[in-house]
Amino acid sequence: MPLKLVTGNHAAGYALSAAAEANRGARGAACGIYPITPQTEIVEYVAKFPFTKTRVVPVESEHSAMAVSMGASLAGARAFTASSSNGIAYMVENIMVAGYYRLPIVMVAVNRTLGPPWNIWADQGDTLMLRDFPWLQFYCEDNQEVLDTTLLAFRLAEDRRILLPALVAMDAFILSHTQTGTSLPDQADVDRYVPELDLPHRMRHESPTTLGGLVWPDVAMSLRLEIDEAMERVDEVLGECRKAFIEQLGRDPGAAVQTFATEDAEQVLVVSGSIATTAREVVRRRREEGERLGLIKIKMFRPFPESAVREACRGAAKVAVLDRNYAAGIGGIFCQELRALFQGDRDGLVIQGYLTGLCGGDVTPAMIEDVIADLGGRVEAGKPVWMGMADGKGGNR
Repeated sequence: MPLKLVTGNHAAGYALSAAAEANRGARGAACGIYPITPQTEIVEYVAKFPFTKTRVVPVESEHSAMAVSMGASLAGARAFTASSSNGIAYMVENIMVAGYYRLPIVMVAVNRTLGPPWNIWADQGDTLMLRDFPWLQFYCEDNQEVLDTTLLAFRLAEDRRILLPALVAMDAFILSHTQTGTSLPDQADVDRYVPELDLPHRMRHESPTTLGGLVWPDVAMSLRLEIDEAMERVDEVLGECRKAFIEQLGRDPGAAVQTFATEDAEQVLVVSGSIATTAREVVRRRREEGERLGLIKIKMFRPFPESAVREACRGAAKVAVLDRNYAAGIGGIFCQELRALFQGDRDGLVIQGYLTGLCGGDVTPAMIEDVIADLGGRVEAGKPVWMGMADGKGGNR
């Protein structure tokens, strides 16, 4: 498949549309759409796509966009949507409901800073506020990964062993509006990779039922347990979906955790999203200079890939976690996951958090060099280090 120069939004719109079209032989597809910068181009692409059996429903709000997608999914159609920032905040109630209904909806999110004050640039806080909901979460490094992960998300979410909604995230503007060479699979290839959906618990006219009614505590708890068991199966099913992607589309969509030079690394950088591209080059150069430095890119945040992260950090004495997100009073969210994972695991391991690129700030090679220098001088972890402040200085604040 030849490369085409497209934006991340174009890649996402193409993947959503092609996956929807792949279900034309079954119950079709549908989505609710509502525009918000910098996601709008995705729903514009979807709205213009020449579908055979898909309903695209413009609505009055993001809350309604997810409601339409939920209704479509409950009817057995393939369902999807896209949003960003305060739009995601507005649809939170229905995002939660979609997860507990076990609806395999796929949502592409363009990570943008939550306001006020209003800011349209990259920050992962909008999707990470959903981290306790029963959704799969993926964070993409480049436009190709956006496209591939979106297609994979449909196959994974709709697998009967999973049946959970999936969120595919990309950094605002850095990916959403930047053109890079991207391979767009033909519709026939997508048809082969994304099977037609037969949702086992869809609503049927011949056997009316009620969803979301009042239940006793033991019933509600058993449903939570079923979700937890499905999350436990994600790693295995994801591996199968990835293998099928390689075999059928000839390209690796990427593992849940991707490492670079971690085998003998004494210090490791942990990143997600587009920061990985810059950080990898810094690590590559410093490895050439003889430093035992490695990189871990966490692509799948939910369920958190504990065993893969633990293995990748096995030989490291110091770990720097670069977060493009902030939880008030805590610091970076990925860093908190790492610290919880290694709590009591081994003495002397330093896991230090760095807040980088918040609210759309640039994450430059020089900033990553500063992170490495700060980490190298530490004997213990401290408070989160704020990098790239307006005065050009980092440091504890």
